[in-house]
Amino acid sequence: MKKFLKNIFPLLLITIVVGEVVVRLTHAVADLPQRTIDGHGVQKYLPNQEGYWKGGEHNWTINKFGWPGKLPQSYDNLIMVIGDSFIENFMNPNECHQSVFLKENMKDYNFMEAGRSGVSLIEALEISKQFDSLKPIQFLIYVNDEDFYESISQIKPMDDITQLNIDTNTIEYGKMKTPGLKKILYAWKLMYYLYNRFPLTNLSNIDEKPEVSSKDTNNKELEFQPELTQLMAYIKCNYTINNKTLVFHPDSSKSIIAICQAAGFNIIFLDSNNDETWVFDYDSHWTCYGHKRAAEQISEQLPSILNNSEQLN
Repeated sequence: MKKFLKNIFPLLLITIVVGEVVVRLTHAVADLPQRTIDGHGVQKYLPNQEGYWKGGEHNWTINKFGWPGKLPQSYDNLIMVIGDSFIENFMNPNECHQSVFLKENMKDYNFMEAGRSGVSLIEALEISKQFDSLKPIQFLIYVNDEDFYESISQIKPMDDITQLNIDTNTIEYGKMKTPGLKKILYAWKLMYYLYNRFPLTNLSNIDEKPEVSSKDTNNKELEFQPELTQLMAYIKCNYTINNKTLVFHPDSSKSIIAICQAAGFNIIFLDSNNDETWVFDYDSHWTCYGHKRAAEQISEQLPSILNNSEQLN
């Protein structure tokens, strides 16, 4: 037995080394940036990272603030773009980010992104407070219906996402899921590749959001009306709203949009009807075309919001 192990160990070691090299050279798995939690409870990325998306066709960058994407050349007339994996946007090259398309359409303004997979509405508002020192003139917060339910721990308790506990009226900051396991797997590319192919647990979905399961109904916004009302009441008392514009994904609930309008938010509703598909064949995220069309619609509606804000000030 010892002789067998002695003979097989060098072969196994060579196989592991060759496999690691092949996986890295072919970018068989995506490079994923390491996360951290700052002193204010906000979960972001370690600054100044770089890596390739699966297949190696494009790379991603993490800027000095710990967010994906490149920084603007100037912070004058700054508009912040905040959201979840749609804004994080690792699946598209940097030139297909919202900030780039918005800048092309609105050259007098500068845009900066803060996006991370899993961000809820309440977490996006917490993130927005970090940029007060840059004095943005407006915040664009990209949302869909789930971002509202995920903001309330009584509806959908999630340890890794910042939520509002409406019983205690307090913020519960998210914690990173299995940080040790992720660090090992993301560094050991061959093991990460094998783990994705033959998972013991579904690590590939570890940062994805489960469906709302607290109540089984096709009219969740009606069933959760009291909770959503409490969420809006907390937001109005604890955050500045008049410089926040909620950008709703296509097919978002009109009832939720009405609640947000009544609370005083600026609203932009995106429409992908009668258009080419905005999303990937294999994924619900926007393609470069989808991001471009979303930015075009925002650029058409945002100037009037900015003008109204100037008049109020």
